[in-house]
Amino acid sequence: MDSPPDELTQLEAAADGFFAQPVPQGGPALASYLERVQRVNDKLLVKSSEAGAAFAETDHYEEQGLCSPLHWMRLNLHLTGGAASDRIAVGQQLPNIPESHQSLLEGEIGYAHLAHIARTAVAIEESGTNNQFDEAPLLKKARELPVGRFIDFTYHVRHAGDPVGYAEGEAQKLEASSLTFKKGEGGMVWVRGVFDPEGAAILRTAYEPLARRNGKGDDRRRDRRLADAAVELARHALDNGLVPQHRSVRPHLNVVTTLETLKREAGAPAADLEFSLPISAEAVERLACDCSVTRVLLGADSVVIDVGREKRVISPAQRKALNVRDKGCRWPGCDRSATWTDGHHIDHWNKGGPSDLPNLVLLCARHHWMAHEGKWQLVKTGDGQFLAIPPQLDIYQKFWRRPEVQSRPMRR
Repeated sequence: MDSPPDELTQLEAAADGFFAQPVPQGGPALASYLERVQRVNDKLLVKSSEAGAAFAETDHYEEQGLCSPLHWMRLNLHLTGGAASDRIAVGQQLPNIPESHQSLLEGEIGYAHLAHIARTAVAIEESGTNNQFDEAPLLKKARELPVGRFIDFTYHVRHAGDPVGYAEGEAQKLEASSLTFKKGEGGMVWVRGVFDPEGAAILRTAYEPLARRNGKGDDRRRDRRLADAAVELARHALDNGLVPQHRSVRPHLNVVTTLETLKREAGAPAADLEFSLPISAEAVERLACDCSVTRVLLGADSVVIDVGREKRVISPAQRKALNVRDKGCRWPGCDRSATWTDGHHIDHWNKGGPSDLPNLVLLCARHHWMAHEGKWQLVKTGDGQFLAIPPQLDIYQKFWRRPEVQSRPMRR
């Protein structure tokens, strides 16, 4: 006579039957369904945590050639290191947090709450102080707060229980901070950063205001806006001399280009930009709108014959006048202040446009790019205002390309 299936086999069979059923329809039914499924899942995670803690006491992971139970759980249970640590911490601390365990079984808190209660108990237990862990205040807050805010509260409890250890932990996180630059294909650069909480908060405080959508037509993704904010902030520091000088020279972008490239003649080479691959003539034109130009004359064998004096395309006096007149980026709908802008030639000086105030306007980094590489047209109206015409809405071109217009006889 066959023996009855064990409890785990019955659970697997019940789960298979459950998975085969469709989810209910309608908001109220789905809400109730999700809550019940999550409660069952939380209970299963607690049971898995009990097993994980017991497994950590064995040497089976060593027999498998792995260095720790966390390593084994990461590989065989397909968990992150943090999730595996949660399993072991909860399983080990269940005897010390009975009320929290019961609250999870009754659906008052979730497994994420329980995991952070357990991790706080471990932190205080391993702190070396004589402070005793008390789950009551943590459980009270766990019942009131969502997980994100509850995590913050657990750090307050850790600090209260072991302020010295808490500060040492912060110092360790700072030592673990890093920022690396790695070149990829096509000149793209991978930037990978890991920052301590305070450093990350400083970065976000600086980036977030610059990463907001800039006008109704700003359809950039959030990650693109944050990347633009990082570049804009660095540019601002360079433009305003906030970076320490090196050998009496303020660091900035150095571009080496030919006259042919600057004039965007056919067959001209790209321009050399320090720390980067060669850049396009369009990028050179944008950078040349508001820059210092030094003429270097080379002979046929590339020997330097003459070096001219450095000259500002837009003089300091003109820049002050632009700041007073424009007060900031003049792109319609933009509110960037003058200190975050470049001087832009409406008719570029490399095409004969004058570097005088009527032909100059202040634009922020993003809108300056749009006026050059982005192919937008910035049109000055009779009353001194500006219209920004996107490439796909080039009214003039669309009008003259219409068949009924092209078929008309030309009139002098």
